[in-house]
Amino acid sequence: MLRVRKPGLLTTVQDLGRPNAMSAGVPPGGVMDRFAHRAANLLAGNEEGAATLECTVSGPALVALQPCLVAITGADFDPLVNGRPAPMWTSVILGPDDQLSFAGRRSGARAYIAVAGGIAGDRWLGSFSTNLLAQRGGFHGRPLIAGDVIAVASPPARRAQGASQSARAISRHQLNRDLRPAYADHMLPAIAGPHITRLPAESRKALFGSAYTVGRDADRMGYRLEGHSLDASGDELLSFGLVAGALQVPRSGQPILLMADHQTAGGYPVVATLAGAAMPIAAQLLPGDELSFVEVSIEAALRMRAAQRAALDSLKS
Repeated sequence: MLRVRKPGLLTTVQDLGRPNAMSAGVPPGGVMDRFAHRAANLLAGNEEGAATLECTVSGPALVALQPCLVAITGADFDPLVNGRPAPMWTSVILGPDDQLSFAGRRSGARAYIAVAGGIAGDRWLGSFSTNLLAQRGGFHGRPLIAGDVIAVASPPARRAQGASQSARAISRHQLNRDLRPAYADHMLPAIAGPHITRLPAESRKALFGSAYTVGRDADRMGYRLEGHSLDASGDELLSFGLVAGALQVPRSGQPILLMADHQTAGGYPVVATLAGAAMPIAAQLLPGDELSFVEVSIEAALRMRAAQRAALDSLKS
C-alpha cells in the first residue's frame, strides 16, 4: 500500500502487544498510547487490535502505491498530504502517488498511522508488535527504513477502496475533539499501590503533591522521574509481577514509571499505579516534560476508563 520515502526518527509496527507471553518473561510491548491506536484503527474501519505505525518524535514520509484509507491520531506532528494540511483523528483517502508527510512536532511524543486492512508484519508470540531488543515482530524486528514497502494484513473493506461514494463518506469519519485525551493536562490520576504504606507522611504528600520531570533516561520500557526523593525503605521484597503504569521506587528514591516494554517482574516497591485512562497521556511525554500525580480511588479510575471506552465506541456507530 505504502512506500517509505523517509522513515522518521523511530517508526515501528505495533499492535496491542503480547501479554500472554509475560509468564515466560517476555515484556508485553505493544503501542504506548492504546487509546490513539484503537481510535486510529476504528477510524480506518479496522478491528481495534490491528497493527498500526507508531511514530516517535517525528513522522515518516510515505507514498501511496494504490488507493488507501488512513487515519492519524495521537501526537500532533503537523500531517500533510501532498504538502497541504491533513486532519488528525479523521479518516483520509490517499490516491496513487499521494504523499503523506509531517512538517514537524507541535505537541506530544507518539503519533499513530492506521491503514484500512491493518499493517502486515512478522508475527512473534502472537503479536505483530516490534520488539527491538529481541529483533522480532513487526517489520523484521526493526524500525522502518527508506525503501520499505508497507503491505496490509487483510483486504480492506470494499467501502474503504478507491474514491467511491461510500469511501468519500467514511473519509469524513472523525472523533470529536471533546472525546480525545487531554494530552496537555499532565496531572495524572493514580491509585495508591500495594506498598504505599512504606512511604512516611512527608513522602506520600510529596508523591501526590509535587511536580516531577521526565528524565533523560526514558524510553518504551519506562521513565525515570526527577523530583522529590521518596523514602520507601523497609525489608527487601521478593520479586513480584508488574504492570504498565506501576510507579516503582528504587533505593535512589527517584521513582520510575513503567511503560509498554516494562520488565515482567521486579522487587522495587510499587507505591502507586496510574489509572488506565492516564496511560495515553503518559505515553505522550518526553524528557523534560513536567507531570504530577493525583490520588484517586479505584472507582474513580474505573469511571475514567468507562468514559474512554464510550468515546471509542462512538466511532462504531
